[in-house]
Amino acid sequence: MTKKEPGIVVGVSNRHVHLSKEDLEVLFGKGYQLTPVKDLRQPGQFAAKETVTIVGPKGAIENVRVLGPIRKETQVEISRTDAFKLGLNPPVRDSGDLDGTPGIVIVGPAGVVVKNKGVILAKRHIHMHPKDAQHYGVKDKDIVKVIVEKGERRLIFDDVLVRVREDFALEFHVDTDEANAAMLNNGDLVYIVEL
Repeated sequence: MTKKEPGIVVGVSNRHVHLSKEDLEVLFGKGYQLTPVKDLRQPGQFAAKETVTIVGPKGAIENVRVLGPIRKETQVEISRTDAFKLGLNPPVRDSGDLDGTPGIVIVGPAGVVVKNKGVILAKRHIHMHPKDAQHYGVKDKDIVKVIVEKGERRLIFDDVLVRVREDFALEFHVDTDEANAAMLNNGDLVYIVEL
């Protein structure tokens, strides 16, 4: 097994919501603008001050962070553990691939949005700038393996999607369930491997 250097920074993705302009205004009021509180590693993306409640057939989760900027379509990203609590069975999908996904109710301070699709378990992935992709010898939509070497739970993540864009910074995204299984934290390093 060969390990490709340098290491890639881990970003643990907590449950969150991306909102369309239309849904943002229903939830928070006409003409409402998101309030950035923390820049994320990916350029132009931020955690907003705003939170919502998401409601499924069996339960609800409060204080779910909204991420900005607004998107063309509303998308809710949760973990498998969250899905059990909500009573949903969302598929593992790449961001934006929402056809055939379960719907959800989103509750904000000014209104309620009922979505007939949009809930996913985000496919584990690596954001890369084209220069990073060239360095690692991969291209957009390639599938790679990533090794976690630290701690007592060393493992290899298979089926990791490579996403390449000019506005991406190098970062490996996993949800909280996957991060907990591997004892990973934000800022840890992982490595692409060839077996």
